[in-house]
Amino acid sequence: MTATEQIQRFIDECLEGTDCFLVEFKAKAKNIYKIFIDADSGFTLEKCVRINRNLRKRVDESGLYPEGDYSLEVSSPGVDEPLKLIRQYQKNIGRRLEIELLDEEALGIAGKLLEVTDDKLIIEETLPKKKSKKEVEEPKKIEVKLNEIKIALVAIEF
Repeated sequence: MTATEQIQRFIDECLEGTDCFLVEFKAKAKNIYKIFIDADSGFTLEKCVRINRNLRKRVDESGLYPEGDYSLEVSSPGVDEPLKLIRQYQKNIGRRLEIELLDEEALGIAGKLLEVTDDKLIIEETLPKKKSKKEVEEPKKIEVKLNEIKIALVAIEF
């Protein structure tokens, strides 16, 4: 088993039994490991520290790097990172998404995420405001297949 595979196993063990999940794992040169984690209830600093310490302890106890010449960087993906996993979409139900589709001819989609299934999203499209108050248009629900999405970002609202 390679060092990267061993670290992956340790990550899986550290996340077992929690609401945390691995979003991305990158192994870089010189034994640098970047681990991006999220959680269904939000990835807090306390969760990050606990996982980082637990992971570091497992690596040290394994003797994988006896000289300690490795680096673990545990963090959340960040608000500017695209959603990658269905579980990320599920935890963001009710929030506004901005979606760019693979079809470059298609317009982007912006709206409130209403529903997530294994292969699609239901979005309540954000409609531009009309000039006349008399013109009231019902929000439109759009079905977006996950395999048609190029990038989906959670829109930060202030």
